[in-house]
Amino acid sequence: MRGIIFILALAFSVSVFSQNDALAKNYFEQGEYEKALSMFTKLARTNPSRTDYVLFIIKCNQQLENFSEAEKIIRKKLSGRNVFPKFYVELGYNYSLQDQDSLAQVAYQQAFRAIEDKPFYAYTIGRAFSDYSLLDEAARTFERAMELDPERDYNPQLAKIYGEQGELEKMFEKYIDIIRSNSNYRPSAQRNFAYYVNEDPNNEGNVILRKILLKRLQGTPDILYNELLSWLFIQQKDYRKAFIQEKAIFKRTNEDATGIIDLMHIAMEDGNYEDAQDIIGFVIENSNTFQEKMEANQYLMDIKIKLAAPSEYDDIEKEYLELLEYFGEGPLSYALQIDFNRFLAFQYGKSETGIENLKRLLKNRFTIYQEARIKLTLADILVFNERFNEALIYYSQVQKKVKNDVLAQEARFKVARTSYFKGDFEWAQIQLDVLKKSASQLIANDAMELSLMIRDNSLEDSTQTALKKFARADLLDLQNKPQEAIVLLEDILQNHKGEKIEDEALLKMGIINEKMSRFERAEANYLKLIEFYKEDIVADDAHFRLAKLYETQLDQIDKAKEFYEQIIFNFEDSIYFVEARKRYRMLRGDAIN
Repeated sequence: MRGIIFILALAFSVSVFSQNDALAKNYFEQGEYEKALSMFTKLARTNPSRTDYVLFIIKCNQQLENFSEAEKIIRKKLSGRNVFPKFYVELGYNYSLQDQDSLAQVAYQQAFRAIEDKPFYAYTIGRAFSDYSLLDEAARTFERAMELDPERDYNPQLAKIYGEQGELEKMFEKYIDIIRSNSNYRPSAQRNFAYYVNEDPNNEGNVILRKILLKRLQGTPDILYNELLSWLFIQQKDYRKAFIQEKAIFKRTNEDATGIIDLMHIAMEDGNYEDAQDIIGFVIENSNTFQEKMEANQYLMDIKIKLAAPSEYDDIEKEYLELLEYFGEGPLSYALQIDFNRFLAFQYGKSETGIENLKRLLKNRFTIYQEARIKLTLADILVFNERFNEALIYYSQVQKKVKNDVLAQEARFKVARTSYFKGDFEWAQIQLDVLKKSASQLIANDAMELSLMIRDNSLEDSTQTALKKFARADLLDLQNKPQEAIVLLEDILQNHKGEKIEDEALLKMGIINEKMSRFERAEANYLKLIEFYKEDIVADDAHFRLAKLYETQLDQIDKAKEFYEQIIFNFEDSIYFVEARKRYRMLRGDAIN
């Protein structure tokens, strides 16, 4: 019994301590320095070994301009047996706050002398200098410590400091040397490179890094330099130059195509289909495995579909049939067959053929995940054909088959969306409420968006007339009938003025007009939405889409910056915030984090 009481008491004391620690730091962050000082003093009294509490006490006193009290605490840490030399830096900084620069320099020299005796002090002393942006002193600390003790490695700290000093050449050189000695450090180094490199090939950081790597490559060929050059060209979206480097890597790594395939994916995701086609062609020609060759052909067909006019669909169908004759129509080529039947249904207008093909394909034996993907595609085509009840059966089968997988969550979302297309908004809402907690952020966001739209537009209209029209327009858009969808959306704007759904209709119309390359009309839709519904839930969508439109289609960079900036200042919780900030900085010419 006494043991249990002791454990409970200990747990309670730990909990109270953690709360006090958090509260003291919160007071400090909020600028309530007297309250923070009182709490940190109590915490330090009960935890005398915690140097961080002492540092907080010093900082609180400095903020309250109690410099003599701060100095007294610092000198106490510099006396006695256990001297902490980093407090010489604290002493110097305390003098600098009082404009006593000569005394500050004396204290800093004492810190340097401590390193001469014991180089291992360099880490804490150098870090203390860095914390106060005393970069020259921090660099000197680490450089001297490595001279005194070559076993010590402060190169990562030095590289970071060189970057902060603006010594980009020294920084890149240092990081490259670090990667050469320890390849595991490469991801961390590239994250640091990203502070100084952006999409602009003429940006200072890009130019310096490119020159260093090319010079090293000419002097001592090393695959690392090819890899880093490829990475740099990818940041610049210059996939053709990255491809040259990846081909060089391919030849020197026993024809490992991993990097080339990764580059292919990046180019495709960025919409650079011309370069992606060349890369895929190389993979097809040089691939060593049946699976690799088949997947590359899949991607090639995907690009051809994106670039093809309807008059070319006959040729695409023939190419697919030739590929299926070569790779076979059994289970091994199931992914290629899924793509083919999606093309037949969604582009070529042969949805019934696609449905028959997939039902026949399901007669083969598959893993449960392969079967789930085929059934999801089949159900999608059935929705496209407005065979909603049959589609719901297949979606439900996928949910049961792979219940703990993200595919099951995707199927549940599609059940909700199909119910929404049918006008069964209540059942759709029930499914969407479950999906708001989905492990997949993308599905959770889509569920939240559709749920809010249904709820907002059901409150004021019990007949849900406008919502039914909007759901129909959504389906028409899915069925590649944009003009019919526009007509229905215009009907909503005309006959349901002042209703909540008006902003959704304007946004949807803008998106469809963009797909139809009617960019001025899309611009007008977004501007009207922003003018009349700037406080509504889709206002950030309109701002972001309008900014992207100005940047990529209408060539009005100043306007693009204006609307990205509005997202940064007015929509901090938006899912577009991070991308808007990145695009804004890019257009302004900043280095991108």
